[in-house]
Amino acid sequence: MPLLSSKALSALAISSLALAGIQSVVADDKHEHHDHDHGHSHNHSHDHSHGHDHSHDHRHDHNSDIYSGHFSDDQVADRPLSDWEGDWQSVYPYLEDGTLDKVFDHKAEHGDKTAEEYKEYYGTGYQTAVDRIVIEGNNVTFYENGEENTGEYQYDGYEILTYEAGNRGVRFIFELEGEDAADNLPQYIQFSDHDIYPTDAHHFHLYWGDDREALLEEVTHWPTYYPSELNGDEIVEEMIAH
Repeated sequence: MPLLSSKALSALAISSLALAGIQSVVADDKHEHHDHDHGHSHNHSHDHSHGHDHSHDHRHDHNSDIYSGHFSDDQVADRPLSDWEGDWQSVYPYLEDGTLDKVFDHKAEHGDKTAEEYKEYYGTGYQTAVDRIVIEGNNVTFYENGEENTGEYQYDGYEILTYEAGNRGVRFIFELEGEDAADNLPQYIQFSDHDIYPTDAHHFHLYWGDDREALLEEVTHWPTYYPSELNGDEIVEEMIAH
């Protein structure tokens, strides 16, 4: 099965690539690892060239505000694809086999849903058939059902989204170069990892598809990737720590 069967996939959620071409994720107010109150406004910033000097204060409280989606436009800076370089695994299989149940139990102790409700919620968000993504240089390789597809992606700016809850998020967008593999690869990929300026990602949520603007509307599916070197228990520890 090709990664993206046609350009018509645009904004259909990619729970599996058979469901079509996009996956998504959005920042949440308290980083309940995505207890999203969404439906964002179209308050997107389309400024893709930034001449200002970004001198960032990296104090813990400052980063916590950013992580929670509270920041000013002038704090946002362009990011290179190398921020997400590495070998990444989907967390969806760990949800399916019960490994993440401890995470949902933990959330239930502190949140407003039962563990079962959290599992259902994250099951929808994490669902994907793309179980591995490898990023090296400008090349992004998607692995699905034993097949792999690689494309070269170039930076296409960022978008600042404002959510109904009042917090905000940033999507960093990359566009497929060339047309040779266009039928098997998404034209656009959008990263969200709660950071807003250059820094190495520790996990990320990815949206992909052929319609750049439509991807910004996706708030239901947000496939999530952690380093492939981590086992299930280590991912559980990471999630509970946040």
